[in-house]
Amino acid sequence: MLLKKYIRDVQDFPSKGIIFKDITPLLMEPKAVSICLDLLTEGLKGRKIDKVVGLESRGFFFGTILAQKLQVGFVPIRKPNKLPFDKRSITYTLEYGTDGLEIHQDAIQPGELILIHDDVLATGGTMNAACNLVESLGGIVVQCNFLMELTFLKGREKLKNQEIYTVLEY
Repeated sequence: MLLKKYIRDVQDFPSKGIIFKDITPLLMEPKAVSICLDLLTEGLKGRKIDKVVGLESRGFFFGTILAQKLQVGFVPIRKPNKLPFDKRSITYTLEYGTDGLEIHQDAIQPGELILIHDDVLATGGTMNAACNLVESLGGIVVQCNFLMELTFLKGREKLKNQEIYTVLEY
């Protein structure tokens, strides 16, 4: 099955000049979701994972089912002020400003092996911040895992010390 046919390009979203890769058509096709899940776990064969971390919000879709398939817990990383309990925060620089991420303080224990999932590797800034958050809690990032990578944005350059696995490339 050609998965790219289920990724819809949306012109000028969220702003002019951007081509947004919309995964909702893929999410509506159970067979495509199943194939994606198999491909996302292919790069983990024989590796131990203690928890899957998913980034808000599109990283939650496959992150939760990856955790279920791997039979481990799921940990959300959210935008600021969305988590209700004690949390660890990080601020990071974007091309035009700053943003932040948060994780519950008790979500990861020192030495736990962590798979971090998000839908798209673009510039790498958000995933780099997520890796720093996980590591600040003592977690060990085993892999940064993505449904797709926008290679022209060179996000891998910000993640040089991480193993990166992607299913689709654009």
